[in-house]
Amino acid sequence: MQSLEDANLSGKTVLMRVDFNIPMDKDGNIIDDTKIRAALPTIEYVIGQGAKLVVMSHLGRPKGKPEEKYSMKRVAGHLAGLVNTSVKMADDSIGQQVQQAVKELKPGEILVLENVRFHAEEEKNDKEYARQLASLADIFINDAFGSAHRAHASTAGVAEFLPAYAGFLLQSEVSMLRKVLDYPESPRMAILGGAKVADKLGLIENLSEKMDVILIGGGMANTFLKAQGKNIGISKYEPDLVERAGKLLEQAPARKVKILLPVDAVVATEISPEAAGQIVAIDKVPNDCLIVDIGPETIILFAEEIAAARTIVWNGPLGVYEYDQFAQGTREVARAVADSGAVSVIGGGDSAAAVHNMGLESKITHISTGGGATLEFLEGQILPGVAVVEKFSFA
Repeated sequence: MQSLEDANLSGKTVLMRVDFNIPMDKDGNIIDDTKIRAALPTIEYVIGQGAKLVVMSHLGRPKGKPEEKYSMKRVAGHLAGLVNTSVKMADDSIGQQVQQAVKELKPGEILVLENVRFHAEEEKNDKEYARQLASLADIFINDAFGSAHRAHASTAGVAEFLPAYAGFLLQSEVSMLRKVLDYPESPRMAILGGAKVADKLGLIENLSEKMDVILIGGGMANTFLKAQGKNIGISKYEPDLVERAGKLLEQAPARKVKILLPVDAVVATEISPEAAGQIVAIDKVPNDCLIVDIGPETIILFAEEIAAARTIVWNGPLGVYEYDQFAQGTREVARAVADSGAVSVIGGGDSAAAVHNMGLESKITHISTGGGATLEFLEGQILPGVAVVEKFSFA
């Protein structure tokens, strides 16, 4: 992989793709700036080398045209408070005014482009739009692991026109995930939760060849429980995937992987802030209830397995984490992973939120900035934003 440390940046203009798609409240205030801070080492290195830095990102889903609530202005203002240099804001991502703004930048200064998704061409990986972005700079750096699974103009297309390098964050993410996949210390474990098994069935199939133990919870466990003939009440599951899930369970012994499902559950008649849960054995789920969390016996079972693991990958909550009364399973699993002493990688989203909320970050080896990208990487897919910095090698 081409590292930016291999590049001569002095006096150059650098176009850097970051993932500043951060959560904001209804008033446009930034709720969590983790992704911005994660990019700071690369940003500070580039400006420290005396380069002009042009930063680009998407924010939200503006459907290919400008929407004020998705403007990068607030993000640029926040970035200005985190770096010791001038941060300017462009009125677009391409065009004569942007070209002029880049020309007026001084070495060590930063220009933030307007949301690249204000142009429909971005998500289509349009060659002309990518060419216009590339015309702003001498070198392209991709440090947006959270968007690396998208073949868009700003993540992959620009690399057809510029020398392409990986930023420090992208390097760190990829090397850690490769370490877990290719050189893990046994016992190796994957903990998989979240709502849909459809998003992760390919992942489970790939990990079943690489892991010793797979713990499955959350809504995705329902399809597997159904495959075992269990009554899951009114819980949502994916009927067209029951057979495939059943085959995975059948093939597990031959693949020498232990797949563990909940043995008890917290159930409720509805999902709401007021809903009350009750604990039942997994084969005693009432017909009018749905599963909202793993139960205490499952927490003990999972925690014992986690304590024995030496390598752990975790993606997805074990219950309806957004409601406090159904978050116990996710919290206890987070605590068990933190206490395990294993090499641990958490793939973004609610799993990462649980760790952050409990103040356990220092006990986790790596918390990924990209949930979707992490999943696709672990599934064995090629990430376009990673491929471009590995494919192209420039002197």
